[in-house]
Amino acid sequence: MSITEHELKIKLEGIEDPDIGEDIISLGLVNDVTIEDETARISLAFNTPYAPSEMELGNRIREVCDEAGLEADLRAHAGAEHGFDDEVLPRVRNVIAVASGKGGVGKTTVAANLAAGLEKRGAMVGLLDADIHGPNIPKILPVESEPGVTPSEDIVPPRSDGVRVISMGFMMEEEDDPAILRGPMVNKFMLKFLEGVEWGRLDYLIVDLPPGTGDATLNLLQSMPVTGSVVVTTPQEMALEDTRKGIQMFNKHDTPVLGVVENMSSFVCPSCDDQHGLFGTDGAESIVDKYDVPMIGQIPIHPDFGAEGSEGALVKDDDSPVQEAVEEVVANIADRIGETNRRTVDANTSDDPADKLPTELED
Repeated sequence: MSITEHELKIKLEGIEDPDIGEDIISLGLVNDVTIEDETARISLAFNTPYAPSEMELGNRIREVCDEAGLEADLRAHAGAEHGFDDEVLPRVRNVIAVASGKGGVGKTTVAANLAAGLEKRGAMVGLLDADIHGPNIPKILPVESEPGVTPSEDIVPPRSDGVRVISMGFMMEEEDDPAILRGPMVNKFMLKFLEGVEWGRLDYLIVDLPPGTGDATLNLLQSMPVTGSVVVTTPQEMALEDTRKGIQMFNKHDTPVLGVVENMSSFVCPSCDDQHGLFGTDGAESIVDKYDVPMIGQIPIHPDFGAEGSEGALVKDDDSPVQEAVEEVVANIADRIGETNRRTVDANTSDDPADKLPTELED
């Protein structure tokens, strides 16, 4: 006799979420299970494509199905019932804000590498350069064409190796022209970038926020359905002080802080590969400990990371120490997004005992 759907759910109870520490049934991560023609069709409340932890959970579900003599057909669906529906950017699964307390710490470089890294993994990614007065994204991710316009006058973002990019830099006649705009005009442009861009369907929209905690950043946080934020700093005390302020800003606006990226953490000698703490060592550790946020990764200084003549600090296919560090940052951020989303599902799962799966099979 073949296994029943209820029996398969009981077996799935043995799969524990590695980040939350509870099984996927109790967390409400399994929407539905149907078995037909020796195929188990399982709908999962996953909302983080290509996150390593969710891919591993998918592999474990396939193993359980295989042991039960079934072929697994897994589908991901996490909609309004799980708290993911929003009128703003409804076709975007995850909005990730990349921020810094001050300028010059590599925030834009991290945002561009995150977008390129997620796209490299197979995700559909957009990158919004929200730094109106300092739009540097086009220099890091050169686009293949000019922005287009739909019949309804929405902007069609150009692409850079698959990443859809919008920036104030596209609106300038000359690359070095300054954006001399007062607050109301800045907000007007940002509203257009949020509501007047045909992003299409995206797994991730990476938003490169302006540095600091000013009006532009606050308006964006209030206008967007932000899944979580990544805070970029350097080991220097002045940068760390402003980073603390940035984390407190996100906490006050109930925006999850996914973690801290410490850029320029050390200098890697290109001749001997030794690392030297030019700006101090373990500077961001104090922030991680005080605010109970994860250290996502540390990116060293290296000549092949954004140096003159390189491809704009993009994630590269080489063996440099920076390549390894950037890949780790991308993977860790994806996992943190996944954990945040799964906790959201858990929080929106009913506590009604009738909705819980019995621990023993019914007669």
